[in-house]
Amino acid sequence: MPLTFTLDPAITPALRDGILDLWTDVSNAGGAVGFVAPVTREEIRPELVRHFVQMAEGRTRLLVGRDEAGEIAAAAFLTRNTHRLMTHWVWLYTVMVHPRHQGQGYGRDLLAAAADAARQMAGVEAIRLTCRGGLGLERFYASCGYKEVGRIPDAIRVAPGDDRDDVIMLLPLA
Repeated sequence: MPLTFTLDPAITPALRDGILDLWTDVSNAGGAVGFVAPVTREEIRPELVRHFVQMAEGRTRLLVGRDEAGEIAAAAFLTRNTHRLMTHWVWLYTVMVHPRHQGQGYGRDLLAAAADAARQMAGVEAIRLTCRGGLGLERFYASCGYKEVGRIPDAIRVAPGDDRDDVIMLLPLA
């Protein structure tokens, strides 16, 4: 059953809690979304609040995918680049599909919905994202049309002695 996507949903306590649960579950399943397992909702909460502040300021947009039961199954944030010479592309980050829904094509659906959302933003010609090397994420993003355009070796320290590349990906929207 396909997900139903909403761009810029109303921020309610239920949405906040749903995103916190999603982010926690994805992180604890080994997802590369800014934290390393084990992590709690309370550790993630300050980062989510920062995202909500950026949304209130009009700099960030939230895309949420709900399953047939109405539960949050996927989410991603799109942020406008504020540098005056780079306003023609947006960042896509904190791209998450709940572990119970992975392997069903929902990641591809989320990326397609994000591309559709970016196309609606005036002047946006491309999406950039970064991903953690060593997990095969760059192959997944490439299969969705993204091209690797840069790599910073050992930029992400997951744990002492476990450094990963920061892989930069680009999706032209034209």
